[in-house]
Amino acid sequence: MIPRLAVFGALLAAASVALAQPYPSRPVRLVVGFTPGGGVDINARMLAPKLSEYLGEQVIVENRPGAGTNIANEFVAKSAPDGYTLLINTPAVAINMSLYRNLPFDTLRDFVPISVFSESPNVLVVNANLPVHNVKDLVAMARSAPGKLNYSSAGVGTTQHLAAELFKLRTGTYIVHIPYKGTAPSLTGLIAGEVELSFANIPSIQAHVKSGRLRALAVTAARRDPQLPEVPTMKEAGLEGVEVVVWYGVLAPAGTPREIVQKLAEGIQRAARDPETHKRMLEQGAVTVGNTPEEFSTLLHEEVKRWAEVVKVSGARAD
Repeated sequence: MIPRLAVFGALLAAASVALAQPYPSRPVRLVVGFTPGGGVDINARMLAPKLSEYLGEQVIVENRPGAGTNIANEFVAKSAPDGYTLLINTPAVAINMSLYRNLPFDTLRDFVPISVFSESPNVLVVNANLPVHNVKDLVAMARSAPGKLNYSSAGVGTTQHLAAELFKLRTGTYIVHIPYKGTAPSLTGLIAGEVELSFANIPSIQAHVKSGRLRALAVTAARRDPQLPEVPTMKEAGLEGVEVVVWYGVLAPAGTPREIVQKLAEGIQRAARDPETHKRMLEQGAVTVGNTPEEFSTLLHEEVKRWAEVVKVSGARAD
């Protein structure tokens, strides 16, 4: 019989060896809080192979959709801070701080920002059968029949949800929110005519706009997007104050060692600077960023404050 002290010593020795191993020594999980096919998933699957090349270990994309990304957020926040479980999310992770009550995590306390991989605007799109061809027509229709039009989103608290609430606020319209469990089902519902409009990111709607199944009315950016040059900005369409740029950033559980955070940030920055990746992301309607952990931290704090004000003014809340 092996003495307990010997067993304990063996466990300590094994733990010491594991801690001494260079990072990473096994596959890394990149958790997505949305279903496959949406903008976050597309970004994750663009980033993963490049990050794998840099790290020398496989980066596996894992989808954990639901609850406005809170299922994924909580899972990563409560994971070991060892660099092997990461989160890729949008401003949703900041929005949820004010949209939900009694969250089991705190975005600013329980995560450490690593780097923003890319960013892109949202686009106001409608079902091709809806008889409107510009924002003015849509607003007129919405005002003529309050509550008749429905809009879809990837879930409560996403930028798609809040962009639509901003739109309603600025236009004085009442349009009903129909949340789905991810961007892909949200757009499927829109194409099928279950809802009439949506705010979605360019990577997820571009093919549907080109095929004629969806009609793009305006982009929520300061300037037109090169992938949809014929689509005006909200301001050009006659509507001020609906600028929503969606960033796609990677975060780790709080307490993750600084050297691991820095190594991951360098990998994301390399991927963002890679000419082929940059080109492919542009084709998807996104611009690669690759900022530092400090820059992302500043952005995250600003976003929490900004969206708290939007949630309060708009009256938006989680279902």
